[in-house]
Amino acid sequence: MGFRQDLAVLRHRDVRVFVSARFISILGSSIAPVALVFAVLDVSDSASAVGTVLAARSIPNIVFLLIGGVIADRLPRHLVLVTANTISGLTQGLAAALVLSGHATVWQLASIEAVNGIASAFVMPAMTGILPSIVDRSELPQANAIAGFARSAAMIGGGAVAGVIVGLTSPGIGLAVDGLTFLIGAFLLSRLSIPRIERAASSVLSDLREGWHEFASRQWVWVIVLAFALLNLIYTACYQVLGPVIADKTFGRTGWGLVSACFGAGLVASGIIMLRLKPRRPLRTGMLGMLLTVPIMLCLALLPQLWAVAIAAFVLGVGFDIFGISWETALGQHVPIDKLSRVSSYDMLGSFIAGPVGQLTVGYVAVAISAKAVELYGAALFVLITVATLVVPSVWNLRRLDA
Repeated sequence: MGFRQDLAVLRHRDVRVFVSARFISILGSSIAPVALVFAVLDVSDSASAVGTVLAARSIPNIVFLLIGGVIADRLPRHLVLVTANTISGLTQGLAAALVLSGHATVWQLASIEAVNGIASAFVMPAMTGILPSIVDRSELPQANAIAGFARSAAMIGGGAVAGVIVGLTSPGIGLAVDGLTFLIGAFLLSRLSIPRIERAASSVLSDLREGWHEFASRQWVWVIVLAFALLNLIYTACYQVLGPVIADKTFGRTGWGLVSACFGAGLVASGIIMLRLKPRRPLRTGMLGMLLTVPIMLCLALLPQLWAVAIAAFVLGVGFDIFGISWETALGQHVPIDKLSRVSSYDMLGSFIAGPVGQLTVGYVAVAISAKAVELYGAALFVLITVATLVVPSVWNLRRLDA
């Protein structure tokens, strides 16, 4: 009976539509990173080239995040998502065509990913504000957990399909599938009915100042964001860039697809746990979950075998989802709905701003000191930063509002 009550939030039509759209979009998006990385490796056989293409997406994404937050608070959020998903679908289709035709270059792929990065800058702040717009705050933990479960299930399927596609056919097929899922997601999102938020007319600069005030006035928000500026640098360098490179030289591309699927399986397991757990102090729980990132770096450094890395990826997925659901619940409950997308855009800007540094430099650092050393130093720093964040009282003690 209790579990059925947890799923009662699905009685809302818009929740079902949103969850479906999120599932199909993430199904394709979980294929894309595997396909893109190995497409770049086919062209260049260089970790530095992989980092360059990933940074080409990250940097424009960071530059446009604040504007994305303003637009998402001004316009109907679901229409912002429809437009951005459509653009991403078309650009991924172009990337697929280049790869499949054998004419792709590193700089062509980097340019396409730059456009995708801009589109994503509008997606992320808008996405944050959808569920708080269509469910009561008391239902938000369950709604976030269900949306997280759908995301996780999609990542399992996407990771497994990515391994098969990249291992047996071509990375270009994976990029084509990603483009198609973006377009299907855009169609589903167009069917949402989001209540209009009444707000006074103001300039973009005023909106940015107001969003900054809401962001800076909450210590727990900016402390977490500051921590994630460093944590994401380490994660992108050690897992997203070096992970596939190490896999390509040890247990293979199909194996890395399986690793991605195990990451998704960890997200699913965590989503089931978080559906019932509903922690009273979400940030405490979330940051403890982030410590589960460390095993994947240790395995890539010391035991780069498929079974070990796959288990560590499952653990990584559990930790990521614990934090993601906890963080979305904290923001959704404690930040006013008409300012939520702008606060989220400042969150994402700060959290992601150092990521391109890791993407662009890790290939050179790994050549200088070895990939193993990078992974081990990254694991040690990750633990230190996470523990330092947990000792901040506003992070440790923040309560769930309906607790």
